Amino acid sequence: MLDNEPQPHKFGLITASAFVIANMIGTGVFISLGFLLLATTNFITILLLWLFGGVIALCGALVYGELSAAMPRSGGEYHFLRVIYHPIVGFMSGWASLIVGFAAPVALASMAFGTYISKVYPLINPTCTALVVLTVITLIHAYDLKIGGAVQRCFTYIKIVIILIFIICGFVMTENPTDISTSWTEFSSNEIFSSGFAISLIWIYYSYSGWNASAYMANEIKNPRKTIPRSLFISTLVVTVLYILLNAVFYISTPIEEMKGQLEIGLIAAQSIFGIQVGNIMGIIIALLLFSSISSMVFLGPRVSQVMGEDTYILRPLAIRSRKGTPYIAIWAQFIISFLLIITDSFVLVTKYTGIILSFFSMLTVAGVFIHRKRFPLAERPYKTWGYPFVPIIFIALIFWSIVYLVYEDYMNTFVEQTQSVMWMTIMSILTLLTGVILYGWNQLAIKHRQETKKTNI
Repeated sequence: MLDNEPQPHKFGLITASAFVIANMIGTGVFISLGFLLLATTNFITILLLWLFGGVIALCGALVYGELSAAMPRSGGEYHFLRVIYHPIVGFMSGWASLIVGFAAPVALASMAFGTYISKVYPLINPTCTALVVLTVITLIHAYDLKIGGAVQRCFTYIKIVIILIFIICGFVMTENPTDISTSWTEFSSNEIFSSGFAISLIWIYYSYSGWNASAYMANEIKNPRKTIPRSLFISTLVVTVLYILLNAVFYISTPIEEMKGQLEIGLIAAQSIFGIQVGNIMGIIIALLLFSSISSMVFLGPRVSQVMGEDTYILRPLAIRSRKGTPYIAIWAQFIISFLLIITDSFVLVTKYTGIILSFFSMLTVAGVFIHRKRFPLAERPYKTWGYPFVPIIFIALIFWSIVYLVYEDYMNTFVEQTQSVMWMTIMSILTLLTGVILYGWNQLAIKHRQETKKTNI
């Protein structure tokens, strides 16, 4: 922390969990089913995908709980990887978080919000709506830390209540539910090992992203060694149950052909359950739920940038806090990146690119629990990973499998099916890593030059 910097307001278990839940329940769950149905229409396979996603997130949360308890500092993967492996690995992770880890999901959630509103009110421009909501929420979190936490709790409570109402109404009010009686007989275990299943997991993993949210804000949590593991576990379990039930409602209540390849799944399902007029109102309410997700990511992302600023000479401005405790420069830096991504309007490409790069660093972090235990055997561990070593191994295997298949899909689309000219996802991921290495090297040279200048002046 910089000299004369105000002490941040501290959050408890409820607020920490609210940030995790809000960060997880966002754009993904309201758009992913449309893309999943392009790969499979089997009800059992789709529910298994959401269950797999929950298992992956829960395994990751259990490991992150141990690492957070052993190394309680804000920054998430950035902090973990620089301690476990090397500062350059942590820096690349932090750079990826700054560019896509939060800025991209914020942009995607804002774009989804704009799309939902424009479907109900066609005269409203979705891009302008996305930019307005991004600006308003950024202003809130740049102004005051305590107010931002209160807003987040309120948004999250409303979100959970509305989703529960939607689930109950979906099961009770649907007049002509989709027939799922043949799903078991048509289900084949081969689907689980297919490329479509693996690629679909990237959409699922995107929907579950945020299960590690409280690890990014350790400095602002009361008793982080106990609070973070609890918030990660409780929140991931709650969200997994809600996701499975919500997607079951989507599937049963709405004709499959109407949802295939569509972004606004929540709106389509709401219109099917409640009728067009009430469905449109529910669509607006679902869009408003995205406020909570955008708010959570606007809050959390700059915490990584702030910690990077504390550790990195050339990024020191990102560590500066306002009088009310907000890292306002980091917040507005993320705003600019999200703003630019919204203008590009490349939803699918940005989502898959984000999935590759974030999955890679999450996999490295979970693998780091083995290294951390070996390198720091005497480190205080108030919480240890349940099911160790099987839990981290399951996470690593499933994430690696998804990344390989996503890169393979990128290759096939470029060189076999020729539906794209370049392996955009793979190249963008590699460039993100390379620019991180270049910036790290630049920082080291800047530090060396500063030290030499001081010696010369002496």
